[in-house]
Amino acid sequence: MTSAPPHLVWDWNGTLLNDLSLVVSATNVVFASLGGPTVTPEEHRVRFRRPIAEYYAEVLGQAVDADEFGRLDKIFHDAYRTGLTTCELAADARAAMATWPGSQSLLSMWFHEELVPTVHRYGLTGHFARVDGLRATVGGDRKAESLKLHLAELGVDGPSVVLIGDSIDDADAALAVGGRAVLYTGGFTDPTRLRASGHPVADTLTDAVALAREVSSAGR
Repeated sequence: MTSAPPHLVWDWNGTLLNDLSLVVSATNVVFASLGGPTVTPEEHRVRFRRPIAEYYAEVLGQAVDADEFGRLDKIFHDAYRTGLTTCELAADARAAMATWPGSQSLLSMWFHEELVPTVHRYGLTGHFARVDGLRATVGGDRKAESLKLHLAELGVDGPSVVLIGDSIDDADAALAVGGRAVLYTGGFTDPTRLRASGHPVADTLTDAVALAREVSSAGR
């Protein structure tokens, strides 16, 4: 493995892809299937976390075991797929990616076989040294193990990595490999929660890349 130059890993949902409204809508389809409440985007951003089964259980007020989560995850993704064509990239996604001087890759917890053609459809494939999504049949888990596998396939050392994402789980994944994270407020997590994490926080992706350049330089 190599430790230089710094490598940037992008999150997809809620970061490069502006799909918060669709995710909240699909989540509410899940809750409605069990007679649960409707959450607003603001409530979702305050309460959302991984494993997603824990988030569902909290909102629904009942335990969500693995079998039940598998059923709910299918409901979510069926609803999500119907609205995906309405989603656009974050306003400055392309500009932000263009300002990073080193290599870049994409790691998502969305299904790999759907992620790859979607990234291609947005014209982004050529920007990335590697694109990885979830290869399991049920989503919702934490990102750390996926990041370890992603970097192993790239041949990149964890300490040379900065991850830009929109959740505390993204930051936890980066720490798990010895890397650093910059958190973006435009996604699935309330900005107050992100700032309380102690990680660098940015309100735009362009600013996130600028912070990523700073923290990568400081760590070399």
